[in-house]
Amino acid sequence: MNIQELDWLRSYSSKLDPELRSRLITCYRTASQLPCFLQRLYHFIQNKIYRFPVIIQLATVRDHEAVKELRTSLSQYNKAIDDLEIINGFSTSLSLKAIKKLTNHSLVTKIYLDQEIRTLLNIAAPTIQAPSLWEKKYSGKGVAIAVLDTGIYPHPDFLQPQNRILAFKDFVKNKNTPYDDNGHGTHCAGAAAGNGYSSSGKYTAPAFEAKIIALKILNKMGIGKSSTAIKGIEWVLANRKKYNIKIITLSLGYKTTVSYREDPLCQALEKAWQAGLVVCTAAGNDGPEPKTINSPGIHPALITVGAFDDHDTITTTDDTVADFSSRGPTLDGLTKPDFLFPGSNIISARAKDSYLDKMPDNKAIDNWYLSFSGTSMATPICAGVIAQLLEANPALTSPEIKEMLQQSCTKVGTVDANTQGSGFINLAAVNFHAITP
Repeated sequence: MNIQELDWLRSYSSKLDPELRSRLITCYRTASQLPCFLQRLYHFIQNKIYRFPVIIQLATVRDHEAVKELRTSLSQYNKAIDDLEIINGFSTSLSLKAIKKLTNHSLVTKIYLDQEIRTLLNIAAPTIQAPSLWEKKYSGKGVAIAVLDTGIYPHPDFLQPQNRILAFKDFVKNKNTPYDDNGHGTHCAGAAAGNGYSSSGKYTAPAFEAKIIALKILNKMGIGKSSTAIKGIEWVLANRKKYNIKIITLSLGYKTTVSYREDPLCQALEKAWQAGLVVCTAAGNDGPEPKTINSPGIHPALITVGAFDDHDTITTTDDTVADFSSRGPTLDGLTKPDFLFPGSNIISARAKDSYLDKMPDNKAIDNWYLSFSGTSMATPICAGVIAQLLEANPALTSPEIKEMLQQSCTKVGTVDANTQGSGFINLAAVNFHAITP
């Protein structure tokens, strides 16, 4: 790496997020290790061909013409530019040369690597005492849950006796008809709101009468970009009144590289939280090591769900924290997760012929259901419970719901708070006098 290149990275270090800066340094180091006659060719590839997916955040200004000019200048490098108004930015892919030029622009405050995000009930519902809410006739009726994932399969548990898939939005292939070529999103939707139609009620989720808003933001392999998730959040905010969306559930994430204050997806979800939506995020599956909470679960306001293992029994005396469940503290030193929901061997809706359905080690239960483990499963179960609470009292705020759930928890032995949060959920302990209007 020559001095000029090193000086550029040092001069604009504050405008580059750590992960992007690391990738750029790797590019320069690779070039310096090549023979001299190959370095010119490599630099050409670096500057012209090789591209980095980025999110560009702008300073808050009233000069709309200046923003328009910046967008026009970006188009000379890549005409595919997506607006991310919720965080005052754009997403695109740029060459190293373009990034270098962009860091010098006065409107640009930060350039982030557009992070790659990945996917992270017969026993589960009774374990958390969901039937105690069913006995009070709370089944999520009238509440819509937005599931941002791999899509949704037209499963009988969503379509019978009536269609509860209220809306479907595809950010991957722009299709209009619900589908799930991966299977993860269908399983998550079933864990939140499946009605057990195909199992005669055996595999019934907490909010079995809730409406489902399925947003496909991840591809067939369960992979996507944080910028696509941000666009999904924008869509939810724009349509929340139309569909009465109250809850967002995200069973996805990526390794934390910056503070929640800077993380673009955290910023977008904070806007959703402030707008009154309850946001449930997965802690991640990188346990039992500490400091492994995935973004966006690092945000202190959002509900971050870890997983416990109920060992396939309804009794809670043998429950333990799932080994895979990610632990805190976060990069900012915050205690996470907030609490634990069932996440081991969760039986839920099966998306036939999807990527996960065709895996040789898939744990199919029968023609309509299969079993998965992960905080991916714990998170939508939490979303389903929240739908029940919002049916009981639609006036409950996001912070009130979070506090109510934390107060209903039971501690798992002497395990520390960065492993279990407030403990595992026991809905029989919910104070209904406090939540009914």
